[in-house]
Amino acid sequence: MMINNSEKWRMFCKLSASFVFTLIFLVACKKKDTSIGAKSIDPNSVLNSTQVDTFKLNTYTVEEDSVITSSAIYGLLGSYIDPVFGPCDASIYTQLRLANAKPDFGDLNTIVIDSFILGLEYTNYYGDLSSQNFVVNRLTGDLNIDSTYYSFTETAHASTNLILAGHEVLTPKPNTDVVIGADTVKPQLRIYLDTNLARELMIESTTGFPTYDSNEEFLKYFKGLRVAVNNGIQQSGEGTIMSFNLDAPLSKLTIYYRLAGVAKKYDFLINSACSNYNKVNIDNTGTVVESLINSPVLGKSKFFAQAGKSRAVVDMPGLKNLPKNSVIHEATLRLPIAYQTGYKYSPGEEVSIAIKLEDKTDKLYGLQVKGIYNSFSKEFEVDLRAYVQAITSAQTYTVDVDGGVLNALIKGTEIYITPLLFNTAVDRIEFNGLNTTNKNKPKLVVKYTKF
Repeated sequence: MMINNSEKWRMFCKLSASFVFTLIFLVACKKKDTSIGAKSIDPNSVLNSTQVDTFKLNTYTVEEDSVITSSAIYGLLGSYIDPVFGPCDASIYTQLRLANAKPDFGDLNTIVIDSFILGLEYTNYYGDLSSQNFVVNRLTGDLNIDSTYYSFTETAHASTNLILAGHEVLTPKPNTDVVIGADTVKPQLRIYLDTNLARELMIESTTGFPTYDSNEEFLKYFKGLRVAVNNGIQQSGEGTIMSFNLDAPLSKLTIYYRLAGVAKKYDFLINSACSNYNKVNIDNTGTVVESLINSPVLGKSKFFAQAGKSRAVVDMPGLKNLPKNSVIHEATLRLPIAYQTGYKYSPGEEVSIAIKLEDKTDKLYGLQVKGIYNSFSKEFEVDLRAYVQAITSAQTYTVDVDGGVLNALIKGTEIYITPLLFNTAVDRIEFNGLNTTNKNKPKLVVKYTKF
């Protein structure tokens, strides 16, 4: 594959501190950072600048084979059938932590357990809001917060579905607040679990074992949960992937019970101290996306990007022909997309941009710039001024590679484009290629002054 070791848990592999500083400096101080004496250029010279908008663009799609999803920003859950990209399903694997050590539940012979609920606070969804069949399993394999987990990682779990019988099928309501007792809280998915497990957990506190003495001891006894769906056969365009804020206070497992008639509760927390990851399966088999990945030449008509799976690539070889002794005033890449307003598979508002460096690796480095979606023109606009200036000026960047420091040039003229949250979303985008039958085509416009 072209891309290896990209994406440590949240976004693209970030530049070293000096690299990030240099890029920011390049954007903010464009008359001081080049090696070609920009101070000698009169500010009015931009009026006499040259504009080029006839660059040849090579566009194609590449597949990512190892996406890291551990400690992700959002938990992903659900399944849907994309009519273009194929089926996608996602599940959450997470630890739980004690709200407080050594809880005293009281006399278990007098306790009445009202409910045992797993709550997950919504952040978004992708697809439609048809009902889904949920599954919750107890993990039998360990999770470790210091370990790296990928979208294909499978952790051992018991086969028993812990959901209370009759409560497996739920319709997501990410836009509806929830009433809990006298409180109205943010939208959340609330999954009712079998109260027998709640009683087992309470009984464990009376055994004399150190299970509840610390989180470390508790994780030896209860390793965590797998939250998934089992939707069987879905139709094209049916289903959704939901995203949840696992660090939110509302994302937790709660026992609601009564002791001598007094309502009480105990929480098992999901937070940043927990090890968790998303298992995401995206199957492009038999789709046009698979064809484009296998035959890059097809990217001349259209090319794709899909979070968690593939990246759109735009190669701009003509940048190498720009005069070395020039100041770049503007460099805007316009990437029109195939999208009908209101369609449930939206392109999102931003895309991330990454490049490679001549650092003897195949890493991707995120640029300090994003592509912004223009809903009127239905295209992403990317400000590449700093990037193009760096190429013409032979700018080098200090990066850490294998424990050493290297001053590296930008490698080639390709940029890699993905939905903003590549490893914590399932958004996908259909870009128009140069040979598209659609009206708008991708274009790079560069304005510069030579001296």
